[in-house]
Amino acid sequence: MVAAIARGLVEHPEAVQVDEVDDRDTTIVELNVAQGDMGRVIGRGGRVANSLRTLVRGAAAARGDRARLDIVD
Repeated sequence: MVAAIARGLVEHPEAVQVDEVDDRDTTIVELNVAQGDMGRVIGRGGRVANSLRTLVRGAAAARGDRARLDIVD
């Protein structure tokens, strides 16, 4: 889900990479994009990043899990 949304936002969709890391009771979703696309994924005032984080938390909660999104630079 995160990869598909991120690919729609960036200029270099081939550089989008999503990894999941389990950390105790929380799944950490790490989003990597090309350096030039970082601003598009974060958005003005962090609005896009906050929306992506909300989607990740909501999808995990629907499954009864916990998750968080980290945008890795």
